[in-house]
Parts: sequence; C-alpha cells; structure tokens
Amino acid sequence: MTKQTIFANAKLILNDDVINGSLVITDGVITDIDSGTTVSKDAIDVQGDYLAPGLVELHTDNLERHLSPRPKVDWPYRAAILAHDRELAGTGITTVFDAIRVGSIVSGTSKRYGKYARQMADEIHTLREAELLRISHHIHLRAEICSETLVDEFAEFTAKDRIGIVSMMDHTPGQRQFTDLSKFETYIRGKYPFGDQEYRDYVDFLYELQSKFGASHEAETVKAAQQLGATLASHDDTTADQVAASQAYGVKMAEFPTTVAAAQACHVHGIATIMGAPNLIRGGSHSGNVAAAELAQLDRLDILSSDYVPSGLLMAAVQLGDLWGDLPRGIATVTARPAQAVGLTDRGSLRIGQRADVIRFALSAGTPVLNETWSAGSRVF
Repeated sequence: MTKQTIFANAKLILNDDVINGSLVITDGVITDIDSGTTVSKDAIDVQGDYLAPGLVELHTDNLERHLSPRPKVDWPYRAAILAHDRELAGTGITTVFDAIRVGSIVSGTSKRYGKYARQMADEIHTLREAELLRISHHIHLRAEICSETLVDEFAEFTAKDRIGIVSMMDHTPGQRQFTDLSKFETYIRGKYPFGDQEYRDYVDFLYELQSKFGASHEAETVKAAQQLGATLASHDDTTADQVAASQAYGVKMAEFPTTVAAAQACHVHGIATIMGAPNLIRGGSHSGNVAAAELAQLDRLDILSSDYVPSGLLMAAVQLGDLWGDLPRGIATVTARPAQAVGLTDRGSLRIGQRADVIRFALSAGTPVLNETWSAGSRVF
C-alpha cells in the first residue's frame, strides 16, 4: 500500500530560499512541494516550524564514545551502535559516516590500543541488513598513519564493504593539530595519568612511529582508498605544501585544516573544507588552531561536522546562517554540501524525487529545538 505523509504550514528551507508551504512524502520519497499556508484535513500542521533536509554527518567520534563510555571500559559493539544510532536520530542526523579507526599500537609501555575495525564494520553491516538502524549508516575508515598494524587492518576490507570515506590521520605532536606542544601535553595528560618521564617517553615513542611508518603508511592509505572506491580525506592540514600533497594524492575533502593558509590552499585546489561544529559554537578550537568562524567569514568553510557533539551539528548550521545572513546556505553545510562531497545524489535537499530525510525544528532564542526526524519517509524521532 502507498504510504503518504503531508506536512503543511511549514517554513521550508530550500536550496536558496525559505518559503511558507507544504511538503508531501510518498513511499519514502519527496513527491510534491507547494507554497501557501493551507492545511488540508490529511496534513500534519507543523505550526510554522522549519522543515529542512536530514543532516549528513561525515566525521563523528560519537560511536567511539559509546564503545568506551569511561577510560578502560569496553562496551558491547552492537549495543554501542544502537545507542549511537538512536542518539543521532534525536539530533536530526539521518545519514552518518561512522568513523572507525584502522591502525593499532601493540608495542610500547603505555597507551596501547588494539584493532576493532573489521568486527565493528561487520556489526554495522549486520544491523543495517536486518533493518534495525533508524538512520542511514556508512563507514568512514580513519587511518592512523603512525600506527603499527595499518596495512594488515586495511587488508581485511574489500570493495564489497562499500567504504564511503578513508581519511589520513597523523597525530604526532609538534605538527598538524598539535603544532603547539603545550596544547598536546595538556590534552594527553588530561586524558591519561602520565608522570613527567612517562609522558616524555610516550612522545619519543610517537616520534619513532612516525619516522618508521609515516611515509609508507601514507602511501598505503592512498592506495587503499583507491582499491576500496572511497572518497579520500586529509586531516589537520596546516601548510599549503601539505594541501598540495593532499591534492596530488586525490584528496577531495580536508577535515579540520588548522590555519587560514591551509584553508586558502584547499580552496585553490578545489578541496572541500570541513570544520567542526564545536569549534564554531565555542568560538574557537580547543587545540588553539584557526577558528571556524574566521574561515566562514573568509568564505573558506564548506562543510560542518559534529566531530564529538552530535547535537552541535544543527545548532552550528543555524549559527552559520546567522553569520552569513543566509539560513539556506548555513543548512547546506550540513546537508547538500556533505552529500555532494561523497557522491550521495539522492539526499541533502528538499526537492521532488529526493529521499525523504526531513527534520522539523523551531528556534528558541536562536537555538534550534528539534521536534521530529524522518528517515526515508519514516519517523525515527
């Protein structure tokens, strides 16, 4: 039987305008959009709330937070995925690229971490095929360049896994995200109870890993992305030279560039710039790097990611809309722009023929209040 849902008396956030109107969903697809405030007897009166496309999240650490809710506490994978899925639905995210680390550290005396990517991907596939997930899940492999097992872990994946994104991570202190060593020390010693000597030994160990594996693992990551058919992303580019290297590798997205110079270079090379919603909301980077608002004012911010706060994605998009004086443009950084960046042409806009991923929200003193989330025509929040 045909399943139809009609929303009326809404503020529809279209690609380049906001109109008062109605929207019709039929069997999971947007089938009609009209202007006006008429509410038919079969329609849901949204009472002037905004309707926008469902949010598209390309990089989030939220699943890892559910996997390890406290230090040294491991949570069952399936339970973590389901909790993560429900949480994202409740923040308006209808498409997520779950960030899963590949590359482990199995030697050294401190901060070892083992592999989990293959098992986690299997659990996501199983839950997706069983239709137990409320939103659309895809896989983002975060390649830790300076790890010991990266090549072996990549070898466990094939094109059949439909990996959406592969990103290159190098968290070695003294460069990229942690150019300021004092910021790195504050971050690490805030997470782990390192003594002075233990901290110094750990930093030395990280430098050894980069020296041993950095160049070869970077090349292997580029190769793996090509073999898996994934969109390649860089991470924490700091200099124009690093961006030029990214462009030569075939990078399409730059996650969290740390300087204006890097963001400018991304623009020149046609690489989409992703910045963190928490950076925008908090007014700056917790690592002391470039502020997202500064890049937005320079027209060098293309996509927002919730990073580590899922609820921040819609909030930051509305904030960007205020900054630019253009709400559709702000919303596009979390809908159309990320969808386009990864080749998802069936979502990201309120258009006839698009997948019916739709969110309903109001504003309270400028802060969005999410009231409903619909994924492929079914209400999930």
